[in-house]
Amino acid sequence: MKRDDALWKGILEDLFDDFLLFYFPESVNNIDFTKKFVFLDKELEQLFPNTQDEFNPKYVDKLVKVSTKSGKEEWILIHIEVQGSSDKVFTQRMYTYHYRIFDKYKKPITSLAILTDRNKSFKPSVYTYEFMGTSLRYEFNVYKVMDTDNQTLKISDNPFAVVVRVVKTALERHKISEEELFDLKIDLARELLRKNFSKQKIRNLLQFLKLYIRFDNKELINKFETEIAQLKNRQITMGLEEFVLDRAKRMGLQEGIEQGKQLTGYEKDFAFVKNLLLQTDFSIEKIASLVGTDIDFVMKVKELV
Repeated sequence: MKRDDALWKGILEDLFDDFLLFYFPESVNNIDFTKKFVFLDKELEQLFPNTQDEFNPKYVDKLVKVSTKSGKEEWILIHIEVQGSSDKVFTQRMYTYHYRIFDKYKKPITSLAILTDRNKSFKPSVYTYEFMGTSLRYEFNVYKVMDTDNQTLKISDNPFAVVVRVVKTALERHKISEEELFDLKIDLARELLRKNFSKQKIRNLLQFLKLYIRFDNKELINKFETEIAQLKNRQITMGLEEFVLDRAKRMGLQEGIEQGKQLTGYEKDFAFVKNLLLQTDFSIEKIASLVGTDIDFVMKVKELV
Protein backbone atom coordinates (compact mmCIF):
# COMPACT_ATOMS: atom_id res chain seq x y z
CA MET A 1 0.00 0.00 0.00
CA LYS A 2 1.37 3.37 -1.02
CA ARG A 3 0.50 6.80 0.31
CA ASP A 4 0.66 9.83 -1.93
CA ASP A 5 1.29 12.83 0.32
CA ALA A 6 1.74 15.08 -2.72
CA LEU A 7 -2.06 15.01 -3.07
CA TRP A 8 -2.26 17.29 -0.03
CA LYS A 9 -1.36 20.24 -2.26
CA GLY A 10 -4.47 19.76 -4.37
CA ILE A 11 -6.94 18.94 -1.61
CA LEU A 12 -5.83 21.96 0.44
CA GLU A 13 -6.69 24.22 -2.47
CA ASP A 14 -9.95 22.42 -3.25
CA LEU A 15 -11.19 22.57 0.37
CA PHE A 16 -9.30 25.47 1.89
CA ASP A 17 -12.40 27.06 3.42
CA ASP A 18 -13.23 23.76 5.13
CA PHE A 19 -9.60 23.35 6.13
CA LEU A 20 -9.66 26.70 7.94
CA LEU A 21 -12.87 25.91 9.79
CA PHE A 22 -11.59 22.45 10.72
CA TYR A 23 -8.20 23.48 12.12
CA PHE A 24 -8.98 27.09 13.08
CA PRO A 25 -12.68 27.16 13.99
CA GLU A 26 -12.30 30.65 15.44
CA SER A 27 -11.26 31.90 11.98
CA VAL A 28 -14.92 32.42 11.13
CA ASN A 29 -14.77 35.50 13.35
CA ASN A 30 -11.83 37.27 11.74
CA ILE A 31 -11.27 35.86 8.22
CA ASP A 32 -13.32 37.10 5.27
CA PHE A 33 -14.46 33.93 3.51
CA THR A 34 -16.06 35.96 0.71
CA LYS A 35 -12.63 37.04 -0.53
CA LYS A 36 -10.50 34.82 -2.74
CA PHE A 37 -7.74 32.78 -1.12
CA VAL A 38 -4.39 33.35 -2.86
CA PHE A 39 -1.98 30.40 -2.95
CA LEU A 40 1.60 31.61 -3.04
CA ASP A 41 3.26 28.42 -4.27
CA LYS A 42 5.62 30.13 -6.69
CA GLU A 43 6.61 32.73 -4.12
CA LEU A 44 7.27 30.01 -1.57
CA GLU A 45 9.37 28.06 -4.05
CA GLN A 46 11.50 31.15 -4.66
CA LEU A 47 12.19 31.40 -0.94
CA PHE A 48 12.79 27.66 -0.62
CA PRO A 49 13.85 26.01 -3.90
CA ASN A 50 12.35 22.52 -4.03
CA THR A 51 15.04 19.82 -3.93
CA GLN A 52 12.59 16.98 -3.24
CA ASP A 53 11.17 14.38 -5.54
CA GLU A 54 7.77 15.93 -6.29
CA PHE A 55 6.22 12.48 -6.70
CA ASN A 56 7.49 11.20 -3.35
CA PRO A 57 7.98 14.22 -1.06
CA LYS A 58 9.04 13.99 2.55
CA TYR A 59 6.90 17.01 3.26
CA VAL A 60 4.39 19.29 1.54
CA ASP A 61 4.25 23.02 2.18
CA LYS A 62 1.68 25.68 1.30
CA LEU A 63 1.54 29.43 1.85
CA VAL A 64 -1.83 31.12 1.57
CA LYS A 65 -2.85 34.76 1.62
CA VAL A 66 -6.23 35.34 3.28
CA SER A 67 -8.20 38.54 3.84
CA THR A 68 -9.45 39.62 7.25
CA LYS A 69 -12.67 41.30 8.38
CA SER A 70 -10.84 44.35 9.69
CA GLY A 71 -12.72 46.65 7.34
CA LYS A 72 -9.65 47.68 5.39
CA GLU A 73 -7.25 46.10 2.92
CA GLU A 74 -5.69 43.78 5.45
CA TRP A 75 -4.43 40.25 5.00
CA ILE A 76 -2.47 37.59 6.81
CA LEU A 77 -0.48 34.52 5.81
CA ILE A 78 -1.11 30.90 6.73
CA HIS A 79 1.79 28.50 6.36
CA ILE A 80 0.90 24.80 6.26
CA GLU A 81 3.46 22.03 6.42
CA VAL A 82 2.43 18.40 5.91
CA GLN A 83 5.17 16.18 7.35
CA GLY A 84 5.08 12.46 6.59
CA SER A 85 8.09 11.22 8.56
CA SER A 86 10.18 11.94 11.65
CA ASP A 87 12.75 14.67 11.09
CA LYS A 88 15.32 15.84 13.62
CA VAL A 89 15.62 19.28 12.04
CA PHE A 90 11.90 19.79 11.48
CA THR A 91 11.44 22.54 14.08
CA GLN A 92 14.45 24.41 12.72
CA ARG A 93 13.00 24.22 9.21
CA MET A 94 9.65 25.54 10.45
CA TYR A 95 11.43 28.49 12.06
CA THR A 96 13.44 29.14 8.88
CA TYR A 97 10.23 29.22 6.86
CA HIS A 98 8.71 31.63 9.33
CA TYR A 99 11.48 34.23 9.37
CA ARG A 100 12.02 34.16 5.61
CA ILE A 101 8.31 34.57 4.92
CA PHE A 102 8.03 37.39 7.47
CA ASP A 103 11.12 39.09 6.07
CA LYS A 104 9.55 39.11 2.59
CA TYR A 105 5.96 40.12 3.42
CA LYS A 106 6.06 41.81 6.84
CA LYS A 107 2.60 40.43 7.57
CA PRO A 108 1.19 38.35 10.45
CA ILE A 109 1.83 34.64 9.95
CA THR A 110 0.35 31.58 11.59
CA SER A 111 1.91 28.18 10.95
CA LEU A 112 0.44 24.69 11.19
CA ALA A 113 2.30 21.40 10.95
CA ILE A 114 0.12 18.43 10.00
CA LEU A 115 1.97 15.27 11.01
CA THR A 116 1.02 12.21 8.96
CA ASP A 117 3.66 9.80 10.31
CA ARG A 118 3.20 6.72 12.52
CA ASN A 119 5.76 7.71 15.17
CA LYS A 120 3.64 8.51 18.24
CA SER A 121 6.55 10.20 20.02
CA PHE A 122 7.21 12.61 17.16
CA LYS A 123 5.28 15.75 18.14
CA PRO A 124 7.54 18.75 17.47
CA SER A 125 6.01 22.14 18.20
CA VAL A 126 8.84 24.38 19.47
CA TYR A 127 12.18 25.54 18.15
CA THR A 128 14.61 27.04 20.65
CA TYR A 129 18.01 28.62 20.22
CA GLU A 130 20.46 29.94 22.79
CA PHE A 131 24.00 31.21 22.47
CA MET A 132 26.03 33.50 24.75
CA GLY A 133 23.05 35.19 26.30
CA THR A 134 21.03 35.39 23.07
CA SER A 135 17.99 33.12 22.88
CA LEU A 136 14.72 32.69 21.05
CA ARG A 137 11.68 30.42 21.24
CA TYR A 138 9.42 29.79 18.25
CA GLU A 139 6.15 27.87 18.74
CA PHE A 140 3.77 26.70 16.02
CA ASN A 141 0.47 24.82 15.74
CA VAL A 142 0.65 21.03 15.44
CA TYR A 143 -1.98 18.50 14.39
CA LYS A 144 -1.08 14.82 14.76
CA VAL A 145 -3.35 12.72 12.56
CA MET A 146 -2.66 9.55 14.59
CA ASP A 147 -4.02 11.26 17.73
CA THR A 148 -7.42 12.15 16.27
CA ASP A 149 -10.58 10.49 17.56
CA ASN A 150 -12.27 8.31 14.95
CA GLN A 151 -15.79 8.92 16.21
CA THR A 152 -15.31 12.69 16.27
CA LEU A 153 -14.15 12.59 12.66
CA LYS A 154 -17.03 10.33 11.65
CA ILE A 155 -19.78 12.60 13.00
CA SER A 156 -18.19 15.82 11.79
CA ASP A 157 -20.08 17.72 9.10
CA ASN A 158 -16.87 19.36 7.87
CA PRO A 159 -15.65 17.88 4.55
CA PHE A 160 -12.04 18.15 5.68
CA ALA A 161 -12.73 15.55 8.37
CA VAL A 162 -13.06 13.05 5.51
CA VAL A 163 -9.53 13.95 4.36
CA VAL A 164 -8.20 13.26 7.85
CA ARG A 165 -10.09 9.95 8.01
CA VAL A 166 -8.57 8.84 4.72
CA VAL A 167 -5.08 9.68 5.94
CA LYS A 168 -5.66 8.01 9.30
CA THR A 169 -6.97 4.89 7.58
CA ALA A 170 -3.68 4.69 5.72
CA LEU A 171 -1.78 5.00 9.00
CA GLU A 172 -3.83 2.55 11.07
CA ARG A 173 -4.40 -0.14 8.45
CA HIS A 174 -0.93 -0.50 7.01
CA LYS A 175 -0.64 -4.12 8.17
CA ILE A 176 -3.91 -5.40 6.70
CA SER A 177 -4.38 -7.03 3.31
CA GLU A 178 -5.31 -5.08 0.22
CA GLU A 179 -8.70 -6.84 0.18
CA GLU A 180 -9.45 -5.56 3.68
CA LEU A 181 -8.26 -2.11 2.70
CA PHE A 182 -10.58 -2.25 -0.30
CA ASP A 183 -13.55 -2.82 1.99
CA LEU A 184 -12.49 0.08 4.22
CA LYS A 185 -12.20 2.45 1.27
CA ILE A 186 -15.61 1.43 -0.06
CA ASP A 187 -17.16 2.01 3.38
CA LEU A 188 -15.59 5.49 3.47
CA ALA A 189 -16.99 6.22 0.01
CA ARG A 190 -20.49 5.16 1.10
CA GLU A 191 -20.34 7.42 4.14
CA LEU A 192 -19.07 10.30 2.02
CA LEU A 193 -21.92 9.98 -0.46
CA ARG A 194 -24.40 10.14 2.40
CA LYS A 195 -22.99 13.49 3.54
CA ASN A 196 -24.75 16.69 2.58
CA PHE A 197 -21.74 18.11 0.71
CA SER A 198 -21.71 19.87 -2.65
CA LYS A 199 -21.22 17.65 -5.70
CA GLN A 200 -17.88 19.26 -6.44
CA LYS A 201 -16.56 18.62 -2.94
CA ILE A 202 -17.74 15.02 -3.10
CA ARG A 203 -15.88 14.59 -6.40
CA ASN A 204 -12.72 16.10 -4.92
CA LEU A 205 -12.91 13.88 -1.83
CA LEU A 206 -13.62 10.72 -3.82
CA GLN A 207 -10.58 11.48 -5.96
CA PHE A 208 -8.44 11.99 -2.86
CA LEU A 209 -9.75 8.73 -1.37
CA LYS A 210 -9.05 6.87 -4.60
CA LEU A 211 -5.51 8.15 -5.09
CA TYR A 212 -4.11 8.74 -1.60
CA ILE A 213 -3.89 5.03 -0.81
CA ARG A 214 -3.12 3.12 -3.97
CA PHE A 215 -3.50 -0.60 -4.57
CA ASP A 216 -0.74 -2.70 -6.11
CA ASN A 217 -3.33 -5.17 -7.36
CA LYS A 218 -4.68 -3.93 -10.72
CA GLU A 219 -7.84 -6.01 -10.33
CA LEU A 220 -8.65 -4.16 -7.09
CA ILE A 221 -7.98 -0.82 -8.80
CA ASN A 222 -10.52 -1.66 -11.52
CA LYS A 223 -12.97 -3.12 -9.01
CA PHE A 224 -12.78 0.03 -6.89
CA GLU A 225 -13.50 2.21 -9.94
CA THR A 226 -16.53 0.05 -10.76
CA GLU A 227 -17.85 0.13 -7.18
CA ILE A 228 -17.47 3.93 -6.99
CA ALA A 229 -19.37 4.36 -10.26
CA GLN A 230 -22.18 2.15 -8.96
CA LEU A 231 -22.32 4.07 -5.69
CA LYS A 232 -22.62 7.37 -7.56
CA ASN A 233 -25.48 6.04 -9.68
CA ARG A 234 -27.21 4.63 -6.62
CA GLN A 235 -27.00 8.01 -4.88
CA ILE A 236 -29.28 9.56 -7.52
CA THR A 237 -32.20 7.34 -6.52
CA MET A 238 -31.38 7.13 -2.81
CA GLY A 239 -33.81 9.85 -1.78
CA LEU A 240 -36.80 8.10 -3.35
CA GLU A 241 -35.69 4.72 -2.09
CA GLU A 242 -35.30 5.92 1.51
CA PHE A 243 -38.74 7.54 1.33
CA VAL A 244 -40.34 4.28 0.16
CA LEU A 245 -38.54 2.27 2.84
CA ASP A 246 -39.54 4.67 5.59
CA ARG A 247 -43.16 4.71 4.48
CA ALA A 248 -43.29 0.92 4.21
CA LYS A 249 -41.80 0.51 7.66
CA ARG A 250 -44.22 2.98 9.20
CA MET A 251 -47.17 1.28 7.52
CA GLY A 252 -45.99 -2.07 8.78
CA LEU A 253 -45.83 -0.81 12.35
CA GLN A 254 -49.13 0.99 11.98
CA GLU A 255 -50.77 -2.25 10.86
CA GLY A 256 -49.81 -3.88 14.12
CA ILE A 257 -50.99 -0.91 16.16
CA GLU A 258 -54.37 -0.95 14.44
CA GLN A 259 -54.73 -4.59 15.38
CA GLY A 260 -54.48 -3.47 18.97
CA LYS A 261 -51.41 -5.39 20.00
CA GLN A 262 -47.75 -4.79 20.76
CA LEU A 263 -45.67 -6.16 17.90
CA THR A 264 -42.93 -8.61 18.76
CA GLY A 265 -39.62 -8.57 16.92
CA TYR A 266 -40.88 -11.35 14.67
CA GLU A 267 -44.12 -9.52 13.93
CA LYS A 268 -42.29 -6.28 13.12
CA ASP A 269 -40.08 -8.11 10.65
CA PHE A 270 -43.13 -9.80 9.13
CA ALA A 271 -44.99 -6.50 8.71
CA PHE A 272 -41.92 -4.74 7.31
CA VAL A 273 -41.18 -7.53 4.81
CA LYS A 274 -44.85 -7.69 3.80
CA ASN A 275 -45.00 -4.00 2.97
CA LEU A 276 -41.71 -4.06 1.09
CA LEU A 277 -42.99 -6.96 -1.01
CA LEU A 278 -46.28 -5.22 -1.76
CA GLN A 279 -45.04 -1.67 -2.31
CA THR A 280 -41.58 -2.02 -3.88
CA ASP A 281 -39.92 -4.02 -6.61
CA PHE A 282 -36.88 -4.82 -4.46
CA SER A 283 -35.37 -8.27 -4.85
CA ILE A 284 -35.75 -10.97 -2.20
CA GLU A 285 -32.08 -10.62 -1.38
CA LYS A 286 -32.28 -6.85 -0.95
CA ILE A 287 -35.35 -7.04 1.29
CA ALA A 288 -33.64 -9.63 3.48
CA SER A 289 -30.62 -7.35 3.76
CA LEU A 290 -32.68 -4.24 4.58
CA VAL A 291 -34.77 -5.96 7.24
CA GLY A 292 -31.84 -7.87 8.69
CA THR A 293 -33.35 -11.30 8.21
CA ASP A 294 -32.65 -14.31 6.02
CA ILE A 295 -33.88 -15.03 2.50
CA ASP A 296 -35.96 -18.06 3.61
CA PHE A 297 -38.00 -15.83 5.93
CA VAL A 298 -38.72 -13.38 3.11
CA MET A 299 -39.74 -16.26 0.83
CA LYS A 300 -42.19 -17.57 3.44
CA VAL A 301 -43.76 -14.12 3.85
CA LYS A 302 -44.03 -13.83 0.08
CA GLU A 303 -45.99 -17.11 -0.08
CA LEU A 304 -48.46 -15.79 2.51
CA VAL A 305 -49.08 -12.45 0.82
